[in-house]
Amino acid sequence: MDQITKAMVRSSFELHQGTEVIAGFLDLTRVHNAGAAFGMMNTMDFPFKTAILALVATVALAGLAAYAMMLPASQRLARMGLALIVGGAAGNLIDRIRYGYVIDFVDFYWRGWHFWAFNVADAAITFGVVLMILDILGVGRPRVSRAV
Repeated sequence: MDQITKAMVRSSFELHQGTEVIAGFLDLTRVHNAGAAFGMMNTMDFPFKTAILALVATVALAGLAAYAMMLPASQRLARMGLALIVGGAAGNLIDRIRYGYVIDFVDFYWRGWHFWAFNVADAAITFGVVLMILDILGVGRPRVSRAV
């Protein structure tokens, strides 16, 4: 879904062009993030920036995938969360390697305050983290009564 939506945005909008979806709340606007998460280092320029960011993302992705394979099948929530995180990270890594930046396009805002623009991969990563937190909190696990 991530790569499909980004292809649709690439073919429909020029950089910084967009369309209003919900007045005063949501636009679809094409932006390029040449930095890391939340646009960190977006305006910084240094030699091999794209290669370094792609390498860091690849190492993190490999670590997450290895961790996911070690989780027992019984930890469904954590496994679903990690699958979303790995899938989202892979979607953004494809952009970074292919274009040197990540395409973001979902622009939520309120009274002039704009949340960071994001994409389907970012949403998957965020939802995956929420599932991981729920797993850590024990949501969805059977409760065992304690002996007195």
